[in-house]
Amino acid sequence: MKESKLYSLLFGFIFTCVLVFLDQWSKQLAYVRLAGGRDFVIIPGALELHYLENTGAAFSLLENKMFVFYILTPLLCALMVFLYARLPMDKKFTSLRWVLIFLTAGAIGNFIDRIQYQYVIDFIYVSLIHFPVFNVADIYVTCSVAVLFILILFVYSEEELSVIMEHLKFWKRNS
Repeated sequence: MKESKLYSLLFGFIFTCVLVFLDQWSKQLAYVRLAGGRDFVIIPGALELHYLENTGAAFSLLENKMFVFYILTPLLCALMVFLYARLPMDKKFTSLRWVLIFLTAGAIGNFIDRIQYQYVIDFIYVSLIHFPVFNVADIYVTCSVAVLFILILFVYSEEELSVIMEHLKFWKRNS
């Protein structure tokens, strides 16, 4: 059991690194190709690539409040790693482990931008509905939160949620 837990942790770490790399790579491409106002239309009137430097969170919440992100992001990432490590190794909780991997990767991807530039590079714009410009890390976070809600509301029974909560206790010694 401990060996499979170790493999799960190693896999989670490696896959999180891959996701963060893909996010950072896409942002670097956006900077090189789009910065300076060179928008790229993918689907006219629906989807385009548009470079934006975002100093806040989603929908520009907490704009120019970097200190909040510098404190909250590492704490939330540590919490997600803790949750991942404490989850039961049952196959039925695999989807929850995936959610935590994507949430963590998204948080780290945007955190790297905030540390490096004091803003987050956004570049995907759904012009059809005038949706705020976002990036790959935002997709990770948004989709994983949606999946988390689906898991909690429709997939996991109350008993399974109780099992998860029991495993998450700080004072529990054995996983």
